[in-house]
Amino acid sequence: MSATTTARKLAVGIAALTGLAFLAAGPVLVYEGVHGQHEVTDQLGAQQISFPAKGSEGLPAAQAAYGGRQVTTGPVAKAYADMIETHIKTATGGRTYSQVSAAAMAAPTDAKLAGLKETAFMGESLRGSLMGAYQAWEVTELVIGLGVAFTGLGVATLAVTGLTEAARRKDQVRVPEVSATIASLSTQPASQSASQSTTTPVIQPATGNR
Repeated sequence: MSATTTARKLAVGIAALTGLAFLAAGPVLVYEGVHGQHEVTDQLGAQQISFPAKGSEGLPAAQAAYGGRQVTTGPVAKAYADMIETHIKTATGGRTYSQVSAAAMAAPTDAKLAGLKETAFMGESLRGSLMGAYQAWEVTELVIGLGVAFTGLGVATLAVTGLTEAARRKDQVRVPEVSATIASLSTQPASQSASQSTTTPVIQPATGNR
């Protein structure tokens, strides 16, 4: 076995194993991604968080399409978190929680600032939780996308490797046939000449009585 043949077989083996690895990993990633989305949906559904009804004063125009909808997916959780941010900015006059907290600490007897601080804290806590759910959902989307890509790469790698190997073997079968045909044609004139030389009659000169 030549070095070229050994290298070719090694390359084919590596390509086939790579394709099989991609093909095996792809469905696993898709399953894990879908399972993760179900987990996020279950956790959000257990909280029973819903948008205000359509047309209500508490529903900002940017989230009007979600009116009355329950939060069960990552994108919807992101929309609800954005609504909370709008409410916090409206209540605090555009100030952040840290700014409201600093003002409340500077005026410990101000009940309004104390209530505003608590409102901002509760809102930011819920918003952070919802944003965490949204980020987890985005990760599951990425995992599912990678699973689909790996599956496609695995199928493509195995298909290309198989077709390439089949074409190579087909060419190997054709080469001996062509070589045998050329060899037979090259020996045919010599055999015909030999045959003619053995069958050519010898003409003897005629002899007469004088």
